[in-house]
Amino acid sequence: MHSYAFPGDIDPVLMEIGSQPFLYMRTQEFSDINLESEKILLDLIHCTGGRTIIYTGSGTGAMSAVVENYVSTKGKAFVIDGGSFGHRWWDLCRYYGIEVVDYKVPFAHDIDYGDLDKRVAIERPGVFLCQHHETSSGQLFNLRKISDICHKYGVSLVVDVISTFLAEPLSMDEYGIDICITSTQKGLNIPPGLSVLFFSANLDGYPFAHKGYYWDFEDNFSNFRRGQTPFSPATILFLQLHARLKQLQAEGGESKNISDVCHRCEVFRGLCRKYGWDILAETPSHAITGFQTNDTAERLIFRGLIDKYETFIMPGSKPGFYRVSHMGLQTDKELYELAARIHEFEPR
Repeated sequence: MHSYAFPGDIDPVLMEIGSQPFLYMRTQEFSDINLESEKILLDLIHCTGGRTIIYTGSGTGAMSAVVENYVSTKGKAFVIDGGSFGHRWWDLCRYYGIEVVDYKVPFAHDIDYGDLDKRVAIERPGVFLCQHHETSSGQLFNLRKISDICHKYGVSLVVDVISTFLAEPLSMDEYGIDICITSTQKGLNIPPGLSVLFFSANLDGYPFAHKGYYWDFEDNFSNFRRGQTPFSPATILFLQLHARLKQLQAEGGESKNISDVCHRCEVFRGLCRKYGWDILAETPSHAITGFQTNDTAERLIFRGLIDKYETFIMPGSKPGFYRVSHMGLQTDKELYELAARIHEFEPR
C-alpha cells in the first residue's frame, strides 16, 4: 500500500513505536521527552524564546483553541478565505460570536496584496488569520507581504502552517508571527492526532481569555513547563513525535527535509506536464501538487488507484481535481509509477 495523501508513507521505525510498551505519562522520563520535543520544535520553526502547547487533538482543535483564548480578546478578526481551510477560520469566529471580515480569494488564486493592504487599512482588525498554504487548492500565500501589511497597521498575525511546516522555508522570528499552528500528519510525517501551537516570546504575559476548558492556554502552559499535559495525552504519538524530531535533527534539520520535499515536487510536476495535467494554483506550494485531470464526478482515478493498486491520493472539491502530497517516504520511481497509474484510469 502507498499513500500520497497526508501523512504519506511513514518510516517503519516510527510506526514500530506504536506497537511497543510505552512510558507512564506522569513520570519524569515522559516530561523530559516532551521538553526536548518542545526545544527542537521551536528551533525548527525559528521561534526564539517562544513556547509551545502540544494538544491531543486535530489541527482544527488547535484553531479553535486560538479563537477561544486569543482571537476573542482582539476585537475584530480578518480572515483570508481562499478555500475550505481558510473558510474554517471564518466559521470558528462566527461560532464564537467574534466580529470577522471574510476576505475571499478565488480558488487556487494568489492574494491581490495591494487590495489586501487597502482592506486592512479600512477594517483595522486586531488579529489577522490565514493559511500559509491553502491545502484545498495547493495555493501558497506570501507570508512576507502579509507580514509587512500586518506590521504596517499593528495587526497581530496568526498563521496555520499545518501543510507548510517542514515543506516551505518558515521563520516566526523573521516574519514576526505571534502564533503558528501545525499538526503531526503533514510535514512531521507521523500519524494524525497531535497539534502544536507555537507562541512568539512577544506573547509572554499576554492576558489570554478562558473560554474553553480543554483548550485553555494558561492551564496547558503551566503543565507544559514541567513537560506535562493537563489531561491524558496520546502517549504513543508523543513518543513518535519525539523520535521523528530527533530523526530530523540528526538528518540536518528543516533544510534537508524541505530540500527533499522540493525534489519530489519537481519530479511529479514534470510528470504532470508530460500527461497534460494543469496545476491550478497560481503560486503552488511544494507541499502538494493540485492538478486537473479529465476525470468525471465519479472519481474514477481515486477509486481505481485504491481498488487495483492500494494507493491513495487526495480528491479535490471539483471533478477531476486531485492532490498528491510530497511529504512522507517517496522515491522517484514510485512517483513515475503513480503518474502512469493515474493516467491509466483517466477517461479518454
